[in-house]
Amino acid sequence: MQQPTEASTRQGILLMLLSLLLFTAMDALAKGLVQRYPTPQVVWARFAGQLFLVILILNIRLAPALRTRHPRLHALRSLTQMGATGFFFASLTHIGLAEATALADINPVLITLGAAIFLGEKLGPRRLAGVFAAMIGALIIIRPGADVFTPAALLPLACAVCYAASALLTRKVGMTESPWTAMFYGALLGTLATSALMPAVWQPIATADLWLFAVVGCLGTAAQICLIRAFSIAEAGAIAPFGYVGILLATLWGVLFYDEWPDALTFLGAGIIVASGLYIWHRETRARRQAQP
Repeated sequence: MQQPTEASTRQGILLMLLSLLLFTAMDALAKGLVQRYPTPQVVWARFAGQLFLVILILNIRLAPALRTRHPRLHALRSLTQMGATGFFFASLTHIGLAEATALADINPVLITLGAAIFLGEKLGPRRLAGVFAAMIGALIIIRPGADVFTPAALLPLACAVCYAASALLTRKVGMTESPWTAMFYGALLGTLATSALMPAVWQPIATADLWLFAVVGCLGTAAQICLIRAFSIAEAGAIAPFGYVGILLATLWGVLFYDEWPDALTFLGAGIIVASGLYIWHRETRARRQAQP
């Protein structure tokens, strides 16, 4: 396998940053929508929009993308992807965008822990310390037992668990199948599952909000494409640390659109989560380099 060049790594970083800009913008729009519409309806727009765009983009190449040897894994991956989206969108009606993003960004350390448990990857004492440090950062943000704590603060943590499970499943099926296959089945099953809920929760959409629902689907799809492309042309260890820029972007959207200013303890907890994640990625990159002949 050809090693990424400096140019491809730089392009991968830019694509990663673009995906974060798109994802956090989608979350900011979703926060406004879930305050006026049922959360499942907004989640439905996210997956239905992606399904429509994937079919449109693939066009005559759709048939090859339908072939899969892992239908059960795709179904489970779609379920965890729906959980990640649903839990995060639901949290936005109760807590700030920056706080929710910081808590959800504990997923890199959960992926590291999950890879050791389910994929047999090595988990040394330093990586384990990074996992526990991230948990401490999350506890500082949600502050259980304090007046600022609400059970809704646990929703982004549930999102992080679902996202980590989805990432591990994506890694497993991605070894043998095209990323477009995962994107198609994730969108298809997500659309079917959320469509089944629509008769019970559907609320007529105001004409002025139709474009917002469409933009949520478009932003989510574009962000996924950028993310997949980034990880296909650059090493994960080189671009993953930039994922924590999402916390800064979410803070910016929260301030601009909703006048949400995180407090000092939120910044402290987010800083600990970022530091632990960067430390784990640094250890993984260093271990890979030492293992190379």
